[in-house]
Amino acid sequence: MTHQDIVVVGAGISGIAAAYNLQKSCPTKSFTIFEGRSNLGGTWDLFTYPGIRSDSDMHTLGFRFKPWIHDKSIADGPSILEYLNETVDEYSLRDKIIFNHKVISANWVANETLWHLKVLHDGITTEMTCNFLFACGGYYSYEQPYQPVFEGQDDFSGPIIHPQFWDESLDYSNKKVVVIGSGATAVTLVPALAEKAKHVYMLQRSPTYIASSPSEDQWNQALKKIFSPKLTYFIIRWKNILWQNFAFNLARKYPEMIKTKLLDQVRELLGPDFDVEKHFTPTYNPWDQRICLVPDGDLFDSLKIGTSSVKTDLIERFTKEGILLQSGELLEVDIIVTATGIELNALSNINVAMDGVPVEPNTKLAYKGMMLGGIPNFAFSFGYVNASWTLRADLTCEYVCRLLNQMDKQGVTACCPDEDLEAIADDDYIGFSSGYVQRALNRMPKQGKKSPWRNYQNYLLDIFYVRFFSIKDSTLRFYNAKQ
Repeated sequence: MTHQDIVVVGAGISGIAAAYNLQKSCPTKSFTIFEGRSNLGGTWDLFTYPGIRSDSDMHTLGFRFKPWIHDKSIADGPSILEYLNETVDEYSLRDKIIFNHKVISANWVANETLWHLKVLHDGITTEMTCNFLFACGGYYSYEQPYQPVFEGQDDFSGPIIHPQFWDESLDYSNKKVVVIGSGATAVTLVPALAEKAKHVYMLQRSPTYIASSPSEDQWNQALKKIFSPKLTYFIIRWKNILWQNFAFNLARKYPEMIKTKLLDQVRELLGPDFDVEKHFTPTYNPWDQRICLVPDGDLFDSLKIGTSSVKTDLIERFTKEGILLQSGELLEVDIIVTATGIELNALSNINVAMDGVPVEPNTKLAYKGMMLGGIPNFAFSFGYVNASWTLRADLTCEYVCRLLNQMDKQGVTACCPDEDLEAIADDDYIGFSSGYVQRALNRMPKQGKKSPWRNYQNYLLDIFYVRFFSIKDSTLRFYNAKQ
């Protein structure tokens, strides 16, 4: 393979959405998906730790074109991976995926209006070209999670494991385990490990907002008895989209009210004797960071029956027996799990250049949250942080297809959002205070003061921009290579 019209990077949720949309809306275009790993699925193939599940409902995490028909709305990892494989096979997309091929660099050659790619496979680098590059490789590093170094780490006598590199042969039965962290991974791991472990500690530096929700949607159960699976999926999907949008905006406008409701739910589930103020009351407002979801209150059930407990403290050091806290308490454990988070990367970790000059994403404005100012024939998929990833991935793919068709209509080979100096603002691409976001600010694009350079994190607004607004605007420049 020496040339394709479009190269898609990554065969996870975004890459599969890209393939479906390209096949449907751009049938004359040649395209391929390069997947650096041996399986599709991205996150849902990478993570194998106990209890791995979605923290978004599957009616919005699922594709708009492929109904989720299972009872559980909050699904486990294997079920999601099965759904993604079903989607790929149902729409005959598997032949479009080339596994174990990683795009490591992309150089835009202006006088050719082509991307020159370097692709790594089995230690051998090959080169090819494409007209349009679509980065769908996710938002975090698969090779390097966030792993802070703790004092005395080498002194601990037992295994230390990060969830991103879970050892499925690890036997934690009747063992004492500590999970360091308070995010989505930690609140998933703790109740799952507690089913077999002797005791599980959730050791957190600071609390996170945690909400309990039924794993099965009662509206879904009722409507399935009346309507077809496709119509039921459509109704529940939009119910959840509207509710998520309402709840997020309500939290932004009335943070104290939402904070009170979240903490009241925790008190109701844990009872009056639990110290909710210490262990479940963050110092920030709801949705300043993502709210963790626990289906059917499984974490709270585990805490109530005593198979797990929460420790809110700072780590002094690791010891041979476990972890010494700054309060002086020693947690004696057999296994330490460092659920300390992910490391964000930009542009699917591809080294992007323009005529050999490296592109620094942090110096670029994001156009509609999916392209970069001054970078032609390039788009990237980055989902919502306040709703399901797939909602925005789907919209991004729709937009890219409209853009490609507009280029054909105008008979041009290149399209580029021209940088707008008046729109420049030192605003972060993601307006969250989470550690994984703050650590990556120097790697992520910026957003501007006004549309189309603002990243609104609003699905309802984005739909109008993507589906109903004209592709042509004063920002986009369509052109051919200089002869």
